[in-house]
Amino acid sequence: MKKILVIHGPNLNLLGEREPGYYGKDSFESVNREIAEKAAALGFECEIYQSNHEGAIIDKLHAARLECAGVVMNAGAYTHYSYAIRDAIAAIRIPVVEVHMSNIHSRDEFRHTSVIAPVCAGQIAGFGKNSYLLGIEALKGILEAD
Repeated sequence: MKKILVIHGPNLNLLGEREPGYYGKDSFESVNREIAEKAAALGFECEIYQSNHEGAIIDKLHAARLECAGVVMNAGAYTHYSYAIRDAIAAIRIPVVEVHMSNIHSRDEFRHTSVIAPVCAGQIAGFGKNSYLLGIEALKGILEAD
């Protein structure tokens, strides 16, 4: 069974509390349950990780290159300015699918640009918690094509 990693970036531990108009009312725990169920249904072992710290996310990406077939990642606000996370994704050579719960292209101007998108396999945004589930499906397709 292939292992995948799902990374939640900063502030996503507050799902269900933080700006429910953008991120929904489902709790962090319930979203993670759905992610784990979807991954299992698609034949993946799934590790779910959340951090509010850029370096910890980079360390997790580095470790994933040895342990995982691919990554689904919501980098949160790091999406828009973390060249360090961008470089980590480029360095690990496993597919990373970028996901966002909100439609980043319809929000504040600074959210319209993703510095990680050019090194990710693709981007899914605007489907709430389903962005993660769609990201896992996309990752499965990428891995099956290899």
